[in-house]
Amino acid sequence: MLRAAFESLALFLSPFAVFALYLVLRARYPLEMEHWTRGRLFTLTLAGLILVLASLIFLGLTAERGHGVYIPAHIENGALVPGRIQ
Repeated sequence: MLRAAFESLALFLSPFAVFALYLVLRARYPLEMEHWTRGRLFTLTLAGLILVLASLIFLGLTAERGHGVYIPAHIENGALVPGRIQ
């Protein structure tokens, strides 16, 4: 679960990293506030959210699905039997 959160965070931050790289390649100092206007931040935030949403939709459409019935964890003869798909 933590890996999925990090992947989504990396996708969200990728437009910001690309813009910072663009500023470096244009011989600009990327930490100056004049480059990070509200309009640019809004655009980069929107691009990051679209990337995350697109990746979640893609994963939902292409993920492998388990076929069968889920049997939840239960107790048999005093022993805990873990849940499984059967």
